[in-house]
Amino acid sequence: MTSSHPNPELWPSPGPTGPPPEPPLDALHQQRLDQLLGELQGLAQELSGNPAALLSLLRQIEQVHRRIQDDTFRSSLPADRNQLFNLLQQMERSGGWPYIPRLQLRTFMELLQPTQPQSRPPLAA
Repeated sequence: MTSSHPNPELWPSPGPTGPPPEPPLDALHQQRLDQLLGELQGLAQELSGNPAALLSLLRQIEQVHRRIQDDTFRSSLPADRNQLFNLLQQMERSGGWPYIPRLQLRTFMELLQPTQPQSRPPLAA
């Protein structure tokens, strides 16, 4: 399996590949995070060739992302407008809002359609 994707339009860039300008975590937390990320990457490699299992892994990672975003992160946002503005500026400098890009199923299905026009109804959004 190669690391490049055949159609870059289907696979949005995950954002900056280098570290963000500000130190995101202290050394202990960064070490724990690096270990967890390494384990996730190892699991993904073990599941290579099993798209259903990889899809399940991606969905579960996305669920964790949403829980952190909706609960812990949101409740940690500053209540002061100036502090919130400063945080938003810092986020923009470091690559913007974190997200997990999702392949749009409709786009994927359209790309799998035969190249010759047929009398099929368009896919529903």
